[in-house]
Amino acid sequence: MRLLALNWRDLRNPETGGAEIHLHEILKRAVREGHEATQISQAVQGLPSEEIMDGVRILRHGRRNTFNFTLRKFALSLDIAANYDLVIEDLCKIPFYSPKWSPVPVLTIVPHLFGTTAYREVALPLALYVNFMESFIPKVYRGSSFIAISDSTKSDLVRRGIDAGKVSVIPCGIDTDFYSPGEPAPEPGRFLYVGRLKKYKGVQLILAALALLREKGRDCTLTVLGSGDYESELKKLTKRLNLDDKVTFEGFVSQERKLYWLRKAWAAVFASEKEGWGLTVIEANACGTPVIASDSDGLRDSVRNGETGLLVPHGNIEKLAAAMDKLAGDGILRDNLSKQGMEWADGFNWDTTAGRVITIMKQIK
Repeated sequence: MRLLALNWRDLRNPETGGAEIHLHEILKRAVREGHEATQISQAVQGLPSEEIMDGVRILRHGRRNTFNFTLRKFALSLDIAANYDLVIEDLCKIPFYSPKWSPVPVLTIVPHLFGTTAYREVALPLALYVNFMESFIPKVYRGSSFIAISDSTKSDLVRRGIDAGKVSVIPCGIDTDFYSPGEPAPEPGRFLYVGRLKKYKGVQLILAALALLREKGRDCTLTVLGSGDYESELKKLTKRLNLDDKVTFEGFVSQERKLYWLRKAWAAVFASEKEGWGLTVIEANACGTPVIASDSDGLRDSVRNGETGLLVPHGNIEKLAAAMDKLAGDGILRDNLSKQGMEWADGFNWDTTAGRVITIMKQIK
């Protein structure tokens, strides 16, 4: 097969997250099977307009705020009908409406859709625009096959009018050779957040919970890995809460540094309002690190409450702080969650995920 993938970001984009990792892991395994894969993503300052990554041809084009407007013309300039058998649209931000203009079949991969979360993430005009663009998904993608990465995402698609029979649920995998227990040893009271720094990710809730713990005399710290447009606000909030000595922002880090912190953390904390799945949840579990998370779409799929981590009502800072306090003070609970988390994570790997996706690609073609 000759595959053309569409995603706002590629793996080297500084704001890359789980959706981008997911797509790349699938494409590079498709290449290993003998297929050809090209991906179009937005241009990034400092990165070349074209390069090969793990056998996948990456073409960078356009600008961040206008990529969805210019993508169609650029993609069609590649003569899709003559050079590709299948278009794969990773629908994780504003849709590209590829089924409307692609001359070949389209497979739509959906990590998650924004819906009402957009109103709490961006200014009202942009949130209205995002929801307006998403409102056409049932009509434009009616003939497309879908892959959702969680039951929550499938339910969201079905609520919007997508035929449930057209949606296959295939959870993300992880690199089980890389993410594993090891040095350094977990540090009691050390919490960790990994991901993009966006308002909807809820890092501000983790900071508020940490402040409550400090008021109660619990000496806990937080390490934040990742970058994003909400970073400056989070740093200001850290200062207002007098947490400068308890919170460290490391920015965008290498995979090796990420592994270091996943192993060192007593627990990882994710307070997102909505996720597609929770890739970093499984990566943390594979390292023996329990997770505390919001009981929200995606996270409730990847966290087994009371077994691999703890779920709390989204936005409830008191209960989030109580869960962090409970885990910080109970080494036996932490050990039990750690053991069961590793067993849970052992069931996810990229070879299985990619194999299932590639099988569907072949059926569509």
